[in-house]
Amino acid sequence: MGGRLLFAALPLASAALTAGALSFRTHEAEPRAVAAAPPLTVVSRLPAWRAPGVPVTVTGFAGSGERVVLRASGSPVASAMSGPLGRYRLRFAPRVSGRFGLTVTAGTRHAAAGTLVVRPVVLEAVGDITFGEQVGPAIERYGAAYPWTFVAPTLRAADITVGNLETSVSTRGVAAVKEYTFRGPPSALRPMHELAGFDVLTLANNHAVDYGRDALMDTVRAVRAAGIQPIGAGANEWQARRPAIVDAGGLRIAFLGYSDVNPLGFNATPTLPGTAKAELGAIAADVHAALRRADLAVCFFHWGTELHPLPDARQRQFAAACLNAGAKVVLGAHPHVLGGVARPTRSSLVAWTLGNFVFPSSGVPSRTAILHVALAADGVRGDRLEPVRIDGFRPRPSRAAQPG
Repeated sequence: MGGRLLFAALPLASAALTAGALSFRTHEAEPRAVAAAPPLTVVSRLPAWRAPGVPVTVTGFAGSGERVVLRASGSPVASAMSGPLGRYRLRFAPRVSGRFGLTVTAGTRHAAAGTLVVRPVVLEAVGDITFGEQVGPAIERYGAAYPWTFVAPTLRAADITVGNLETSVSTRGVAAVKEYTFRGPPSALRPMHELAGFDVLTLANNHAVDYGRDALMDTVRAVRAAGIQPIGAGANEWQARRPAIVDAGGLRIAFLGYSDVNPLGFNATPTLPGTAKAELGAIAADVHAALRRADLAVCFFHWGTELHPLPDARQRQFAAACLNAGAKVVLGAHPHVLGGVARPTRSSLVAWTLGNFVFPSSGVPSRTAILHVALAADGVRGDRLEPVRIDGFRPRPSRAAQPG
């Protein structure tokens, strides 16, 4: 009996051993766990908008040594390998306007980087502005905002607004011996920035030094105190030729001012305040120097002959000097009448005379305009003259020419 029991138990033991062996082999064959891919993140923030051609940088973290791709509205626009710690940096310079949804991908992982708005920088330019003659008394009576009532919304809507301040702004000085002298109070400047949105004013003209060099320096300081950058005048020749640089949409634009209408004692010297004299060689050097600090250059001239809208040979020479040195926009004033706009190349522009703006006017000089220029990293993308009619000395867009 006992032998039969032992004999019968052997198969059971063998089966248990076999089951254990099988169980052991199955455990050895289980696949190892695959490590999870590191997260893909975006740490940079997009700017509110960018001008066409201005680069945008997207940064974040992925896996170490991983290929990362930036897509704009689904299309790949940049790629890079992440560093040892996973950090990546992607750079994208859109050439056209639009709204682009940016996404970063690495393998099958995606991370949203935001929506990039791309549009041209809008530059608006106007001509002669004075606080002399009846403008000053009207400001004293009605307030410094009075000249800008009708045009402020248009000017303020631009990204950059520039004009020709053809007046001394000071309470000091003695009038120069000349036919017309203009002067106004410093309080007249603040609404130009806060209400009308002016960013840059050229002082390179034949009225900035009407009340002497001390009054000119008062003007420079008053313009700056109002939040506006002056060009074309300064404490010496170097400062008068120094550019003002404005950043809009990531585009750095340098503004330079020159006068070819120079009463005796108006020009800056190496040691005396004054205005920047228009000289071909100096202009080319100034533009080259400005473009080492900026993406685009704009030159604003006081030139030509009063009441003559067409350019003469000197104006053409000065414009060519600017453009050949790399400037993309040339603006002009002094003739007191509106002239034409030329496009020497697809990416450059010359406005020969912007006419009057806040300036006592009647007849032909009262018909003027606001010049709108669309700018990108490669220069001018478009332009338009918005007609303006000067009512006494107050400009108003022609579409709103009804009395008011």
